[in-house]
Amino acid sequence: MPRIGPEPIRTDRLVLLPLAVEHAEEMAKALADPSLHTFIGGTPDTVNALRSRYARMLAGAPDPAVSWCNWVISLRAESALAGTVQATVSPSGRGRAAEIAWVVGTPWQGRGIATEAARALVGWLAGRSVHTAVAHVHPDHLASAAVAAAAGLTPSDRVRDGEVRWQADLAVSPRTA
Repeated sequence: MPRIGPEPIRTDRLVLLPLAVEHAEEMAKALADPSLHTFIGGTPDTVNALRSRYARMLAGAPDPAVSWCNWVISLRAESALAGTVQATVSPSGRGRAAEIAWVVGTPWQGRGIATEAARALVGWLAGRSVHTAVAHVHPDHLASAAVAAAAGLTPSDRVRDGEVRWQADLAVSPRTA
């Protein structure tokens, strides 16, 4: 299966822009709050660390069958970057499956931005013959669980590294932006 690449995804309030190294400076500020790492661990990246990380991500997965799709979340009305969404798309028994994730900076939380971005991402994936979307959410992270549910994913009884596996069968119930 050929790799797929990110392209701009538009919603009512957002544009998901394909990640670029040039986003590092603004994203370092947007994601600077240490509380964003409560459930995922680590600390906020510096601008230089983000530049290096983004360059590695943009180089692509070492496995040619895997696509790394990464976007920054741009707020149309504010002309500001507020977070990221990502999908790692891999071959599966039914075609393609995507492991998805999202993060929205603290100043923009509670406004439905993560939900809008995750729904748009899931809809975009469904339109590219991705049959399954999966997210792993810490059981105490109620906001991320709400985003996963709003994007059409349902929790399972499977746990990996302390996080609950949420999943959607996109061939049955695709979400659109």
